[in-house]
Amino acid sequence: MDTSILVIEDDTDICELVSLYLRKEGFRVDQAAHAEQALDLFQRSAYDLLISDIMLPGMDGMELVQTIRSHSDIPIIFLTSKKGPQDIIAGLNVGGDDYVTKPFEPEVLVARVHAGLRRYRSASRKTVGENPGLWTDGWLTIDTKRLEVTVDGRPITLPAKELQLLLQLQEHPKQVFSVSQLYEKVWSLDGTSDDRTVMVHIHHLRKKIEKDPANPQYIVTVRGFGYKFGGGK
Repeated sequence: MDTSILVIEDDTDICELVSLYLRKEGFRVDQAAHAEQALDLFQRSAYDLLISDIMLPGMDGMELVQTIRSHSDIPIIFLTSKKGPQDIIAGLNVGGDDYVTKPFEPEVLVARVHAGLRRYRSASRKTVGENPGLWTDGWLTIDTKRLEVTVDGRPITLPAKELQLLLQLQEHPKQVFSVSQLYEKVWSLDGTSDDRTVMVHIHHLRKKIEKDPANPQYIVTVRGFGYKFGGGK
Protein backbone atom coordinates (compact mmCIF):
# COMPACT_ATOMS: atom_id res chain seq x y z
CA MET A 1 0.00 0.00 0.00
CA ASP A 2 1.34 3.42 -1.01
CA THR A 3 2.27 6.04 1.55
CA SER A 4 0.17 9.12 0.81
CA ILE A 5 0.99 12.68 1.83
CA LEU A 6 -1.15 15.80 1.57
CA VAL A 7 0.69 19.10 1.14
CA ILE A 8 -1.31 22.24 2.01
CA GLU A 9 0.48 25.33 0.69
CA ASP A 10 -0.81 28.40 -1.17
CA ASP A 11 2.61 29.27 -2.63
CA THR A 12 2.62 27.25 -5.87
CA ASP A 13 6.41 27.19 -6.20
CA ILE A 14 6.96 25.88 -2.68
CA CYS A 15 4.14 23.35 -3.06
CA GLU A 16 5.63 22.00 -6.27
CA LEU A 17 9.14 21.87 -4.78
CA VAL A 18 8.00 19.91 -1.73
CA SER A 19 5.91 17.57 -3.86
CA LEU A 20 8.81 16.94 -6.24
CA TYR A 21 11.15 15.86 -3.44
CA LEU A 22 8.50 13.68 -1.80
CA ARG A 23 7.65 11.94 -5.06
CA LYS A 24 11.33 11.24 -5.64
CA GLU A 25 11.17 9.27 -2.36
CA GLY A 26 8.28 7.19 -3.69
CA PHE A 27 5.44 8.94 -1.83
CA ARG A 28 2.07 9.60 -3.42
CA VAL A 29 1.40 13.33 -3.04
CA ASP A 30 -1.77 15.42 -3.28
CA GLN A 31 -1.81 19.21 -3.09
CA ALA A 32 -4.22 21.74 -1.64
CA ALA A 33 -3.98 25.52 -1.91
CA HIS A 34 -6.21 26.26 1.09
CA ALA A 35 -7.69 24.58 4.15
CA GLU A 36 -11.16 24.01 2.72
CA GLN A 37 -9.71 22.13 -0.24
CA ALA A 38 -7.52 20.14 2.15
CA LEU A 39 -10.49 19.09 4.27
CA ASP A 40 -12.37 18.01 1.16
CA LEU A 41 -9.42 15.87 0.03
CA PHE A 42 -8.99 14.49 3.55
CA GLN A 43 -12.61 13.33 3.56
CA ARG A 44 -12.24 11.58 0.20
CA SER A 45 -8.76 10.04 0.48
CA ALA A 46 -6.70 8.34 3.17
CA TYR A 47 -3.42 10.05 3.99
CA ASP A 48 -0.49 8.90 6.10
CA LEU A 49 0.98 12.36 6.81
CA LEU A 50 0.14 16.03 6.30
CA ILE A 51 2.43 18.99 5.64
CA SER A 52 0.71 22.34 6.15
CA ASP A 53 1.53 26.02 6.00
CA ILE A 54 0.01 28.15 8.77
CA MET A 55 -0.76 31.33 6.84
CA LEU A 56 -3.40 30.11 4.41
CA PRO A 57 -6.26 32.01 2.74
CA GLY A 58 -9.48 31.63 4.69
CA MET A 59 -9.10 29.09 7.49
CA ASP A 60 -5.50 29.12 8.69
CA GLY A 61 -3.30 26.08 9.26
CA MET A 62 -3.82 26.10 13.02
CA GLU A 63 -7.59 25.80 12.63
CA LEU A 64 -7.15 23.16 9.95
CA VAL A 65 -5.01 21.00 12.23
CA GLN A 66 -7.43 21.39 15.13
CA THR A 67 -10.24 20.19 12.86
CA ILE A 68 -8.26 17.18 11.65
CA ARG A 69 -7.13 16.32 15.18
CA SER A 70 -10.78 15.90 16.23
CA HIS A 71 -10.83 12.50 14.48
CA SER A 72 -7.29 11.64 13.32
CA ASP A 73 -3.83 11.36 14.86
CA ILE A 74 -1.76 11.03 11.68
CA PRO A 75 1.59 12.87 11.70
CA ILE A 76 1.35 16.56 10.84
CA ILE A 77 4.30 18.81 10.00
CA PHE A 78 3.91 22.58 9.92
CA LEU A 79 5.97 24.26 7.16
CA THR A 80 5.79 28.00 7.71
CA SER A 81 7.61 31.33 7.79
CA LYS A 82 6.26 31.99 11.31
CA LYS A 83 9.39 31.21 13.30
CA GLY A 84 8.93 32.91 16.69
CA PRO A 85 9.10 30.71 19.81
CA GLN A 86 5.45 31.36 20.61
CA ASP A 87 4.45 30.43 17.06
CA ILE A 88 6.29 27.12 17.34
CA ILE A 89 4.77 26.39 20.76
CA ALA A 90 1.29 27.21 19.47
CA GLY A 91 1.75 24.96 16.44
CA LEU A 92 2.83 22.00 18.55
CA ASN A 93 0.10 22.63 21.10
CA VAL A 94 -2.72 22.51 18.54
CA GLY A 95 -1.57 19.12 17.32
CA GLY A 96 1.48 19.52 15.09
CA ASP A 97 4.08 16.78 15.45
CA ASP A 98 6.92 18.79 13.93
CA TYR A 99 7.59 22.37 12.89
CA VAL A 100 9.82 23.42 9.98
CA THR A 101 10.48 27.10 9.25
CA LYS A 102 11.02 28.74 5.86
CA PRO A 103 13.44 29.02 4.19
CA PHE A 104 14.11 25.30 4.46
CA GLU A 105 16.21 22.56 2.90
CA PRO A 106 13.95 20.10 1.01
CA GLU A 107 16.19 17.17 1.98
CA VAL A 108 15.78 18.03 5.67
CA LEU A 109 12.00 18.21 5.29
CA VAL A 110 11.99 14.78 3.62
CA ALA A 111 14.09 13.38 6.48
CA ARG A 112 11.58 14.76 8.97
CA VAL A 113 8.76 13.12 7.00
CA HIS A 114 10.49 9.74 7.22
CA ALA A 115 11.10 10.25 10.95
CA GLY A 116 7.49 11.21 11.58
CA LEU A 117 6.20 8.16 9.76
CA ARG A 118 8.58 5.87 11.67
CA ARG A 119 7.53 7.27 15.04
CA TYR A 120 3.85 7.00 14.19
CA ARG A 121 4.05 3.44 12.90
CA SER A 122 6.13 2.35 15.86
CA ALA A 123 3.68 3.84 18.35
CA SER A 124 0.75 2.30 16.48
CA ARG A 125 1.85 -1.27 17.12
CA LYS A 126 2.03 -3.51 20.13
CA THR A 127 5.23 -5.48 19.75
CA VAL A 128 6.15 -8.95 20.87
CA GLY A 129 9.74 -9.73 21.85
CA GLU A 130 12.06 -8.31 19.23
CA ASN A 131 9.60 -8.62 16.36
CA PRO A 132 8.23 -5.11 15.63
CA GLY A 133 5.98 -6.53 12.91
CA LEU A 134 3.97 -8.64 15.35
CA TRP A 135 0.83 -7.26 17.01
CA THR A 136 -1.20 -9.29 19.49
CA ASP A 137 -3.61 -8.93 22.38
CA GLY A 138 -3.90 -12.64 23.12
CA TRP A 139 -6.96 -13.34 20.96
CA LEU A 140 -5.90 -11.77 17.67
CA THR A 141 -2.32 -11.86 16.35
CA ILE A 142 -1.22 -10.04 13.21
CA ASP A 143 2.22 -10.60 11.73
CA THR A 144 2.66 -7.73 9.29
CA LYS A 145 5.95 -9.07 7.92
CA ARG A 146 4.78 -12.61 7.19
CA LEU A 147 1.22 -11.46 6.42
CA GLU A 148 -0.18 -14.07 8.82
CA VAL A 149 -3.21 -13.77 11.09
CA THR A 150 -4.01 -15.97 14.08
CA VAL A 151 -7.29 -16.01 15.99
CA ASP A 152 -7.41 -17.64 19.43
CA GLY A 153 -4.24 -19.58 18.62
CA ARG A 154 -5.49 -20.81 15.25
CA PRO A 155 -3.96 -19.56 11.97
CA ILE A 156 -6.61 -18.31 9.54
CA THR A 157 -6.39 -17.60 5.83
CA LEU A 158 -7.78 -14.28 4.66
CA PRO A 159 -8.44 -13.28 1.05
CA ALA A 160 -6.06 -10.58 -0.15
CA LYS A 161 -8.51 -7.68 0.13
CA GLU A 162 -9.66 -8.65 3.63
CA LEU A 163 -6.03 -8.85 4.73
CA GLN A 164 -5.27 -5.47 3.17
CA LEU A 165 -8.25 -3.94 4.96
CA LEU A 166 -7.15 -5.39 8.29
CA LEU A 167 -3.56 -4.18 7.86
CA GLN A 168 -4.66 -0.71 6.77
CA LEU A 169 -6.79 -0.29 9.89
CA GLN A 170 -4.36 -1.96 12.30
CA GLU A 171 -1.43 0.19 11.15
CA HIS A 172 -3.44 3.35 11.99
CA PRO A 173 -5.27 2.25 15.16
CA LYS A 174 -6.59 5.65 16.25
CA GLN A 175 -7.53 6.93 12.81
CA VAL A 176 -11.09 6.79 11.54
CA PHE A 177 -11.38 5.86 7.85
CA SER A 178 -14.48 6.45 5.79
CA VAL A 179 -15.65 3.74 3.43
CA SER A 180 -14.43 5.78 0.47
CA GLN A 181 -11.00 6.22 2.09
CA LEU A 182 -10.66 2.46 2.58
CA TYR A 183 -11.70 1.96 -1.03
CA GLU A 184 -9.05 4.47 -2.12
CA LYS A 185 -6.32 2.64 -0.17
CA VAL A 186 -7.23 -0.97 -0.99
CA TRP A 187 -9.11 -1.02 -4.29
CA SER A 188 -8.36 2.13 -6.25
CA LEU A 189 -5.41 0.73 -8.21
CA ASP A 190 -7.39 -2.08 -9.82
CA GLY A 191 -10.65 -0.15 -10.06
CA THR A 192 -12.81 -3.24 -9.52
CA SER A 193 -14.71 -2.26 -6.41
CA ASP A 194 -17.15 0.23 -4.88
CA ASP A 195 -18.23 1.33 -1.42
CA ARG A 196 -20.68 -1.56 -1.08
CA THR A 197 -17.89 -4.07 -1.68
CA VAL A 198 -15.81 -2.49 1.11
CA MET A 199 -18.64 -2.96 3.60
CA VAL A 200 -19.19 -6.56 2.50
CA HIS A 201 -15.51 -7.33 3.03
CA ILE A 202 -15.62 -5.76 6.48
CA HIS A 203 -18.65 -7.90 7.31
CA HIS A 204 -16.79 -11.08 6.29
CA LEU A 205 -13.63 -9.99 8.10
CA ARG A 206 -15.52 -9.43 11.34
CA LYS A 207 -16.99 -12.92 11.17
CA LYS A 208 -13.47 -14.36 11.02
CA ILE A 209 -11.62 -12.33 13.66
CA GLU A 210 -14.16 -11.03 16.18
CA LYS A 211 -15.24 -12.88 19.32
CA ASP A 212 -18.71 -11.43 18.79
CA PRO A 213 -19.15 -10.08 15.23
CA ALA A 214 -22.35 -8.30 16.29
CA ASN A 215 -20.33 -6.30 18.84
CA PRO A 216 -16.93 -5.92 17.15
CA GLN A 217 -13.85 -4.99 19.14
CA TYR A 218 -11.35 -4.78 16.29
CA ILE A 219 -13.15 -3.38 13.25
CA VAL A 220 -15.14 -0.74 15.08
CA THR A 221 -17.84 1.40 13.48
CA VAL A 222 -17.63 5.12 14.28
CA ARG A 223 -21.13 6.29 13.55
CA GLY A 224 -21.30 9.03 10.96
CA PHE A 225 -17.61 8.69 10.05
CA GLY A 226 -16.53 5.16 9.17
CA TYR A 227 -14.30 2.51 10.76
CA LYS A 228 -11.25 2.29 12.99
CA PHE A 229 -9.10 -0.45 14.53
CA GLY A 230 -10.18 -0.87 18.14
CA GLY A 231 -7.22 -2.98 19.22
CA GLY A 232 -9.39 -5.35 21.21
CA LYS A 233 -10.25 -2.69 23.78
